[in-house]
Amino acid sequence: MSNAEFGSLINEHHQFLKQLALKLTKRLDDAEDLIQETFYKAIKNQDKYRNGTNLKGWLYTIMKNTFINNYRKKKNQNTFVDETDNSYFINSTVSTKDVNTDSLVDHEFVMRQIESIEKNYLEAFMMHYNGYKYEEISEILDIPLGTVKSRIFLARKKMMAKLKDYRIK
Repeated sequence: MSNAEFGSLINEHHQFLKQLALKLTKRLDDAEDLIQETFYKAIKNQDKYRNGTNLKGWLYTIMKNTFINNYRKKKNQNTFVDETDNSYFINSTVSTKDVNTDSLVDHEFVMRQIESIEKNYLEAFMMHYNGYKYEEISEILDIPLGTVKSRIFLARKKMMAKLKDYRIK
């Protein structure tokens, strides 16, 4: 299949992708950028698509992963954007997360304790820790918002119980 034929085939799903992109980004300009990047990646990786498989699902996965990766990049850049007409970048420093634990605390032990918490609690908690909002976690994990909140609360509670001897008094 040629690039033009494949492009026409994926373009049939433009409306579906537009709805999904608007749901993810909440802004028309960002949604159009996400659609364009999704189409670019789909055409670039056309050889990885197998005829007869679910093209809509394949495009959905590309878009979702692209959105998540872009979100993480923006979150880690710690960039503040002025939303006025000129869109100046006020601060474009890249943040670095250093592990600054007290010398009395064994970092490896603490991490083992945290990782020993049930996966479904830990997954929601780590997403929240990495900057995702409750609503985003709910959409990505496809679980109700209340479940997200309770999982994060219970993860914190379990971590506090496991690490009670290491808390500053």
